[in-house]
Amino acid sequence: MTPAQAKAEARTGLLNGFAAYGMWGLVPLFWPLLKPAGAGEILAHRMAWSLVVVGVALLVVRRWAWAGELLRQPRKLGLVTIAASVITLNWGVYIWAVNSGHVVEASLGYFINPLVTIAIGVLLLGERLRPVQWTAVGVGAAAVLVLAFGYGRPPWISLCLAFSFATYGLVKKKVNIGGLESLAAETAVQFLPAVAFLLWLGSRGEATFATEGFGHAALLAATGVVTAAPLVCFGAAAIRVPLSTLGLLQYLAPVFQFMLGILYFHEAMPPERWAGFALVWLALALLTFDAFRTARRNAVRASALAAAQEAPATSRLPLKQPPARTP
Repeated sequence: MTPAQAKAEARTGLLNGFAAYGMWGLVPLFWPLLKPAGAGEILAHRMAWSLVVVGVALLVVRRWAWAGELLRQPRKLGLVTIAASVITLNWGVYIWAVNSGHVVEASLGYFINPLVTIAIGVLLLGERLRPVQWTAVGVGAAAVLVLAFGYGRPPWISLCLAFSFATYGLVKKKVNIGGLESLAAETAVQFLPAVAFLLWLGSRGEATFATEGFGHAALLAATGVVTAAPLVCFGAAAIRVPLSTLGLLQYLAPVFQFMLGILYFHEAMPPERWAGFALVWLALALLTFDAFRTARRNAVRASALAAAQEAPATSRLPLKQPPARTP
């Protein structure tokens, strides 16, 4: 690949990264458009229509071999089912939070998600943290306490979103299949329960899909595109930009959500909430600093190792010592 091609690829990856996290950050504007549908109905439509959209995408790219391999691996299929269950919880809580006026608290969940991911790595995987990471986790725990005082209760929405998404990431790491394929498998697990729930709602006369006009039905169907589009952009970004860049871009989504909560939805932000958010941002700044410092050290070590391996073999031999003289 020529330097010009590499530069074009990097630019494409960066644009896709901005698009993915930008769409995730602006999605709180979409869910209120689906009222009077409740959070449960919106969630069910999202699950059902996502499979339709992903199925069409797989037909276009003609990638189906993975499905047979997955069905022959019960353990991996079980992990996919767990991932589908956890992301269902995450989606449902998020939709309910946005449509119930808790956009700021929902954004907090994705701010503290990296801290929760680190904590899960220590507790479940036995990972060892560097001192700066321990400091960041401690500052994050202090932030949760401050916010609990500010809200008059623990920030359950934030914690539920953070822990569910961190668990989802852990399970997906174990499953280890592509983004599009993984979403197809998960939505296939979700599809029948979602359709059954929608039929049950319809039998009770509580479904809005066929009663609120074509525009409302089209918006409910569009939940599949709203789910799949940012994932496609994310996949395009992940293979073109460094992980350090992707790690910074991930903060765009909660930043946009936080700003929407304050500036568009006019949610209250008393001083104690500002203090809690400030502690969360401090913890994230520490994590980012530590990640860049570690990446730089690893790059220096890798360069030194590569230089040592490229050196002529004779230059790496110890110098021959002269024989010792006897008195």
